[in-house]
Amino acid sequence: MMKYVIYTLILVSGLTLNSCASRVVVQPQNSVTVVTKLPRNYKVVRVNGYRYYYFNGRHYKKTKRGYIAVRA
Repeated sequence: MMKYVIYTLILVSGLTLNSCASRVVVQPQNSVTVVTKLPRNYKVVRVNGYRYYYFNGRHYKKTKRGYIAVRA
């Protein structure tokens, strides 16, 4: 009877030491390109009350450093 108790304790401790978690890989964020001056042909667009500048299929948002491309 004592053998079964010891074997059971060894089995339970062995199962608890193994992790079922998978490996997590974190991707680095995309770099942000700052445009200091927009071309002449841009259009001002308002989306949900926010002001965006649209040119060449992209929306830009004004910041202190210039304009950054965003999803609107």
